[in-house]
Amino acid sequence: MKIAQILLKNIPVDISIPSRLEELSAIDPQLLLIFGCVRHLTDPLFVESINRVFPSLAKIGCTTAGEINRDGVHDETTVITALHFENSRFQIATAQLANMDASFHAGQTLGAGLSREGLRAVMLLGQGVNINGSALIDGVVSILGQSIPVTGGLAADGGAFSRTYTFSPAGVSSEAVIAIGFYGEKLFFSHGSYGGWKAFGPIRKITHCANNILYELDGKPALEIYRRYLGEYAKDLPGSGLLFPFEMLTDMRESSGSIRTILGINETDGSLILAGEINPEGYLRLMHAHTNDLVDGAEIAAQAVRNNHEMRQGQALAMLVSCIGRKLVMGGRVEEEAEIVGEILGNDAVLCGFYSNGEICPGHQLHVCSLHNQTMTITYLAENR
Repeated sequence: MKIAQILLKNIPVDISIPSRLEELSAIDPQLLLIFGCVRHLTDPLFVESINRVFPSLAKIGCTTAGEINRDGVHDETTVITALHFENSRFQIATAQLANMDASFHAGQTLGAGLSREGLRAVMLLGQGVNINGSALIDGVVSILGQSIPVTGGLAADGGAFSRTYTFSPAGVSSEAVIAIGFYGEKLFFSHGSYGGWKAFGPIRKITHCANNILYELDGKPALEIYRRYLGEYAKDLPGSGLLFPFEMLTDMRESSGSIRTILGINETDGSLILAGEINPEGYLRLMHAHTNDLVDGAEIAAQAVRNNHEMRQGQALAMLVSCIGRKLVMGGRVEEEAEIVGEILGNDAVLCGFYSNGEICPGHQLHVCSLHNQTMTITYLAENR
């Protein structure tokens, strides 16, 4: 595998970007991973420049709440990573997602588009606002089965929770979800995911929910209870909800290993819109974190990648998808979690990725793929020689 990467900042589109893109041509790229700010990916001139330099090249990506490369974390930039596979193949599938209720069907469409002999792993990117991430994953898994690892994330828009975009061979869209399947015996794939958040406060029974909409906790409007615990942070909802996600507990009040972030609120019925589905028989508890806890979580995720498989020699891709909530908590120290991942994975790993509205990966020490919030998720991709 050969990998090349560039970081595009706020530079003139018509002059500088094409020349920078040409730097990627040295490896004869087959695939571009594009993670960038909303301002870039919704600029027709910006997208046109990419398509003009690489008119027939496969491209996937999404908007973000921050971009990641080997040098750290960036804002209002675009990281483009070019890949050339020597012993593996890939296939891209897309589906339209007009509304949240269509998430499962969209996942099935993606799965059907990738279902063929030799599939080893799937990378999944979805819009990050009007979506049920859990249902999207379930749709993919219903076609491909649980033995195929699925990783990726949900697009972001800098924390606005208004409109996110994905980038596929069909162009930039606020309604498209994308999956890329990797095929071949030489493909080397590993992953890791961990949070670092800690639970606090009483355990609350879910008394009314529907899919990813939480209406009641302990028989009272969920929004009312949530506001009570947030105190002064409540005035900044839904954005401040990123600082206080929910830990999901089973019907036996045991941790399920999943966290849910709030994507929106409904003042009319007092409900909370969460990033993924909720167990109607389960319980929820609030969580919070400190920077050191989150950096430790990123280290655990990176160690899981190493523990899953021995690292290979030669270039490898490490795609990092971390939650925007982690970025808000860490503030000026946010680069520390990317730095620790880079140290553990070694100099041969080319880091790329983004801050997201949701992370997709099998859970820590679990094999079933699911939607996560507030985690650092790592996808490690390489080829055996």
